[in-house]
Amino acid sequence: MVMSSKRVLVTGGAGFIGTNLCNELRRRGHEVLAVDLLNNDRDGYERCDVRFFRQLERVFERHTFDYVYHLAAEYGRWNGEDYYENLWQTNVVGTKNLLRLQERLGFRMIFFSSAEVYGDYTGVMSEDVMVNNPIQDTYQMNDYAITKWAGELMCMNSATMFGTETVRVRPVNCYGPGEHFTPYRGFIPKFIYHALFDRPYTVYRGHKRIIDFVEDSCRTWANIVDRFIPGEVYNVGGRPEWERSIQEYSDLILETVGRDDAIVTYEDGEPFTTQIKTMDFSKSERDLGHNPAVSPEDGIRRTVDWMKWYYRIEG
Repeated sequence: MVMSSKRVLVTGGAGFIGTNLCNELRRRGHEVLAVDLLNNDRDGYERCDVRFFRQLERVFERHTFDYVYHLAAEYGRWNGEDYYENLWQTNVVGTKNLLRLQERLGFRMIFFSSAEVYGDYTGVMSEDVMVNNPIQDTYQMNDYAITKWAGELMCMNSATMFGTETVRVRPVNCYGPGEHFTPYRGFIPKFIYHALFDRPYTVYRGHKRIIDFVEDSCRTWANIVDRFIPGEVYNVGGRPEWERSIQEYSDLILETVGRDDAIVTYEDGEPFTTQIKTMDFSKSERDLGHNPAVSPEDGIRRTVDWMKWYYRIEG
């Protein structure tokens, strides 16, 4: 239940997570504006590229916000290699642009970082890992992770210098309906897409992950409006018992789609990629009421059904 209706901006609001988050916030009675790169005409949406201060400033000249969810970002390790200009301009300059407006206008912000900031840390990834370990000990192995950590540092610096209030969140393998395929997506949509179209893909043995269904994550992120603690940072992901090998997730997807593993090539560990990510979500459970309900079996089935509809696949 919403304690009171808030005016909320969601940058990246036309993306996979952003769309689901906007829907959840609106269901709770909040007044939500989404901004993103798409050039279309629909209610509750405006076009804005966060890389350009003038475009962001124009949004704030037209509207007043209590909270801003800052999701707009270039996503992914290899996307960040191939299109590093877009990555750094959007993830770093775009975040700085928004912070300058926050310092002027005083809205509260929820900054979307990533569990990638933990890099190749081999212990349990709790939020204080980044405080208690020198940066070189976490072995951040790609520009995407580095830009997300830079964004967090900028938020903390702005809070110290200007008194801004921000909560940082670190999503973990969020997946579900609404996430269409690109070569730079995470392994769940990639495997589903390839299985549906009978295309080969590679599974790297020895890697383990936890996944979290997007609706579960968005309920938790929407709770922040009513449970805002300035300066806090939260891991948000699935249940510990959902930590499985990448191969197990591949097998589940193939079974759900109805295909055998003839399309799969199995290789040993993928280079420049964390082998095992064991996450601690106790803090988000305590402060934000995080309580994932959709199992991997159910979530993958629902994601497969959505992809079949999206790509007009019969059966």
